[in-house]
Amino acid sequence: MAPVPRDTSIARGPREPARVIVWDPFIRLFHWLLVASVAVAITTSLILPITWLGWHLVAGIAALALVAARIVWGSLGSTYARFSSFVAAPGELLIHLRELQQGAAYRHRGHNPLGGAMIFALIAIIVAIGATGTIALGGALKIGPLAFAVGYAAGRTAWAAHQWLAYGLLGLIALHIGGAIYESRRTRENLVRAMIDGLKEARPADITAPPRQPSPGLATAVMAILLVGIAPAVIRMTGWPAAGVPDRPLDRAYARECGACHVAYHPSLLPAANWNVIMDELARHFGEDAELDPATAQSIRTYLIANAAEHYDTLAAHAFIQANPADPLRITATPFWMRRHASLSPQVFSTRSVGGKGQCDACHQDAAPGRFSPLAIAIPREPLP
Repeated sequence: MAPVPRDTSIARGPREPARVIVWDPFIRLFHWLLVASVAVAITTSLILPITWLGWHLVAGIAALALVAARIVWGSLGSTYARFSSFVAAPGELLIHLRELQQGAAYRHRGHNPLGGAMIFALIAIIVAIGATGTIALGGALKIGPLAFAVGYAAGRTAWAAHQWLAYGLLGLIALHIGGAIYESRRTRENLVRAMIDGLKEARPADITAPPRQPSPGLATAVMAILLVGIAPAVIRMTGWPAAGVPDRPLDRAYARECGACHVAYHPSLLPAANWNVIMDELARHFGEDAELDPATAQSIRTYLIANAAEHYDTLAAHAFIQANPADPLRITATPFWMRRHASLSPQVFSTRSVGGKGQCDACHQDAAPGRFSPLAIAIPREPLP
């Protein structure tokens, strides 16, 4: 028997004037809060300097929390909030694409198969961005709940993946916006407004989902259990010692003798070979005579070699190994140091509060242990000379 033809016209004929609630308050709030969180995360990552990392982390955590809540609501929410209302098999998605191409696609009151696929793609990529970001923080910056378990190499790999995923998210956002504009024109309905007031027209030929009653109490309970179960564990793990970062105080002789003239740099900032050269040339130490008695010099040398960059797994320890061939012993001449400080005016280093390029502790609150986290940067606010 031949299939009964259906009228798939959207633009022709009278339209049903009644408007009904399709997107419940949670879905609308989730949507716009996620837009804000992702906007802040992308801006603080791809546009603003690394000193905005704190805001980037807040936005990323907010996005992950929102996605977790959306997953719960996708199982316990109202009719069109539920994943079951728009999940589509690959074959159904292909049929919908073919019907769109032929101008014969039906209007879905909720998400159509293509829109549903986009929802799942956005959720998946945000979760992946959160996972790689957490690994990158733990391995490269030695902060966060995975700092105790992840090495620098894995952190750097995750960092690169995190950045590429961020560009992938931008691509999905562009497709999502383009799809919303296209569908608004095709169905002659403002989908942005619908995501603000929750209302869409109820047309006779719509493809609808079976009505489902939301369970807000159960959903809230599940979200609360997740929060209570996860948050304390994350906080506790964040306090565990970071991998590859020995917690050792500066040697007293080193801090006394070298700190008398300049900042006593953490020994992990230079490789052992460089420290050996520096100790060999104390009589002409960057243009000055810094000779010490043999016993003190040997004690300091032993300490520096035992705690040189090779023995630490921090970002600074790895970054400063790449020396400047023209000035191989000076930390502030390394390519990494110059890249990280390129955005600062040279006059910043001339202020009384800073006092020179080598005064790391003037801006880096964690310079003493050699951590140099972007979260511990505070540039003194003082009129430039």
